[in-house]
Amino acid sequence: MLSASPVPMGLAELSRALGTPKSSLAALLRGLADEDFVVPTDGAFRLGPGAFGLGSALTEARRRVQSPELVRGGLRRLAERTGETALFAVRDRDGATLTYVDLVESRNTVRFAVSVGDRRPLYATAGGRMLLAGLPEEELKAYLAALKPEPLTTSTEISKTTLAEAVAAARASGVAQTVDQAADGVTGTASLVRDAAGTVLGALIVAAPSSRLQDRRDELARLVKDEAAAISRSLGWRSMAAA
Repeated sequence: MLSASPVPMGLAELSRALGTPKSSLAALLRGLADEDFVVPTDGAFRLGPGAFGLGSALTEARRRVQSPELVRGGLRRLAERTGETALFAVRDRDGATLTYVDLVESRNTVRFAVSVGDRRPLYATAGGRMLLAGLPEEELKAYLAALKPEPLTTSTEISKTTLAEAVAAARASGVAQTVDQAADGVTGTASLVRDAAGTVLGALIVAAPSSRLQDRRDELARLVKDEAAAISRSLGWRSMAAA
């Protein structure tokens, strides 16, 4: 409660918000104050240096140790819930492509197949468009200015204006979808995963044969967005809406 509040909170206010008796809460706050996790301020309480030190340590631990494990768990859940192949992709250093760095394949006989390490152009994939949506506006403009899109299928969108609109829509909705853009017969749905600082770690993606998803696109958008948000929360990210 204190980390989400822009101002110090009094004992009565905390008691109401937490549904905890003031007597029990006062004892807890005294213990937290002894360890510098909270600091009394004019009859109210704010976070203390101990809390910030612990938060920094936890953030670093998540980044070094837990991120791959937490993402992997999300991939398993997403593959199970959708019945389709779930992937995690990161933007490459060249700024123009993404690389699939982890995946859990669908158990269906007919499924989307890709290998860890495979690369795709950003403009023609759901994951790529979502990664573009996470860029600062000036960086996105620079990407589009330098882009020379080529058709990879008969359906690949190569209009820069239309691509910019698709990225803007993905940024607004938090999810991107493509149909037959990078490969014929493949539909992709993606959303961003962020760390505690809000930095984009990569894109969570579900990819499947387009023929099987004609009536499931809205469902997949919801499932992918929800799972990406769950992974991000487990990594410490709190959106402005959540805060």
